[in-house]
Amino acid sequence: MKGTLFLIWLCAISFELTAQALEITGIQDTYKGTVGDVVRAPLRFTNHSDRPITVHLRQSGGQIGTSQRSYFCRGGDCFDGAVGDILIKLDPGQSVNDLEILLEAGLVPGLSTVRYTAVNRANPSEHFEFDLNFVIEERRRQSSIYNSRYITVQDVYPNPASDYAYVDYRLLEDQVSARIVVHSVLGNIMGEYELPSFESQAKILTGNLNAGIYFYTLYIDGEAVMTRKLIVKR
Repeated sequence: MKGTLFLIWLCAISFELTAQALEITGIQDTYKGTVGDVVRAPLRFTNHSDRPITVHLRQSGGQIGTSQRSYFCRGGDCFDGAVGDILIKLDPGQSVNDLEILLEAGLVPGLSTVRYTAVNRANPSEHFEFDLNFVIEERRRQSSIYNSRYITVQDVYPNPASDYAYVDYRLLEDQVSARIVVHSVLGNIMGEYELPSFESQAKILTGNLNAGIYFYTLYIDGEAVMTRKLIVKR
């Protein structure tokens, strides 16, 4: 009888330790952004056990705006938006803090709620469900930084930028050639973006740039007419 009770007690302790193996931290209830932004939600996973575990993290529900999409990123590498789940391997005592869930805010303000489920594959009874709420607000109107009879250009946003920056403009003459050139402080060209008359916004890729200070210059018919600062952050 005593041996049976001891075995039950030992199994209870073992189950308790296993149930506490996985810890998820860094979750906030709400993340805010503005139209056109990429909103980041970092997560931290910790294995408190003395055995390696694999965590299955998947998107399990929620409601996302029609012009929005969410996806996983790990160590700066992002998975395709069609990938709805990933596996995270944790060695004993290891913490993973380079995982992010990203939401492309799209062009319409509103609230998106996404539900995620994380399961310890070594102990499926140990699972977590959590909701991430993304509040997307209207972007404040940018001030005009260049006006001429050919073109009107608004200030770049967001600035500092992370993955993308945007420039709103209005080309008043169809025959005019306009473009934005992004260059480093040393003058090296990092990107060129045409401003066609049938569009009103240029999307500048900043995700491939190192964090730091850059400049963007507006060219009209091949002549530089304006230069402003662009900050890239990580």
